Amino acid sequence: MRWSLPVVQSLTAGYADTSGFLALKGLFTSHVTGNFVTLGASLVFGTTGALTKTLALPVFCVVVFLSRLLAFRLEAAKRPVFRSLLRVQVVLLFVAAALAVWLGPIGDPDGGAALALGLTLVSAMALQNAAHRTYLSHTPPSTIMTGTTTQVMLDLAELVHGLRAEVAASTIARLRRMSVSVLVFAGGCGLAAFFFAQFGKWCFCALPLFGLVSLTMRDEVPDAGPD
Repeated sequence: MRWSLPVVQSLTAGYADTSGFLALKGLFTSHVTGNFVTLGASLVFGTTGALTKTLALPVFCVVVFLSRLLAFRLEAAKRPVFRSLLRVQVVLLFVAAALAVWLGPIGDPDGGAALALGLTLVSAMALQNAAHRTYLSHTPPSTIMTGTTTQVMLDLAELVHGLRAEVAASTIARLRRMSVSVLVFAGGCGLAAFFFAQFGKWCFCALPLFGLVSLTMRDEVPDAGPD
């Protein structure tokens, strides 16, 4: 498997989603719309964590909005946009790891510690989503696997049904890229669960390391030249 930037981002997203979910009592940091489900359960059954889940979506939206404004400013200043956004994400991942180690383990999912860690992780994943959507839209999504999994199944059905050789070649190439994205995301989820079970709050230290690896990826980055 070729470890390109989109692949590393899928690993990061799966790891962030699962580690946040386990440590923060059901908070999705990457696939934030999933928080509607857990928020509804919290409100109806009186479980904790409703405040962080309620704030996750507006914080996600604000970060995406601000990241786009920052991108416009960077473009006007002729600065490398994607790589600059990636650096900000790495900083947020370092902050999240520091908060997890300093404040963890998180007992109250409605407390200040949970808010600080959860919303920092949400911000980091919002930045990844925005940058990927804008500058890597030709690659499979790194965070939301529902549409990717649907396309994988559609491609498999078409291949089984039979396609012209030239169409089959492009379909197989897309199927391979999307399958890798899903498998790596799932691998990140499993790795996070294992590390959380073994190391508790220290599992978050892996996230900035993934971010640093992503900064070394020079392929498929629109502005990855010298800056």
